[in-house]
Amino acid sequence: MNPAFTDLEITIRKMALADIDRVIEIDQSSFSLPWPKSSFHFELTENNASRPWVAETSDQKIVGMAVNWLIVDELHIATIAADPDYRQHHIGLRLMVHSLCCAAEEGAVCSFLEVRRGNLAARSLYQKLGYTEDGIRPRYYEDNHEDAILMSLQKINLDFLKSLV
Repeated sequence: MNPAFTDLEITIRKMALADIDRVIEIDQSSFSLPWPKSSFHFELTENNASRPWVAETSDQKIVGMAVNWLIVDELHIATIAADPDYRQHHIGLRLMVHSLCCAAEEGAVCSFLEVRRGNLAARSLYQKLGYTEDGIRPRYYEDNHEDAILMSLQKINLDFLKSLV
């Protein structure tokens, strides 16, 4: 494992209904437009395309979450966040690598996402993973009408991803 990750041991596992309250806390502390509880419930109980994950510490504290959709051979990153108190531990990177590797094992060959123009940390993370900026959804976000940057990863490279963690 990459030495940068040895300071915090985490496990990534499928999100469960019992995790929703903690996931909502992370979501609300991370985004100005957090998802409602019903959306997470839907992802866990009704959306067959959903691939929801949580990252938890060795003492079982959830410190990150991601919801992805696997549609045919494409993985769409719907939401991803780390607890603000744990953001220097590469949880987002680890969740992304896990998400992409699992999706590739299920047949995904590429991935897509939208990110706020002003979220430079996230854009940098996605670029590190090989995503490129392909377009803009003008005034996409309802709270402040910020643009969304459309990003794609045209080929999921498992060897490259595994070398990151």
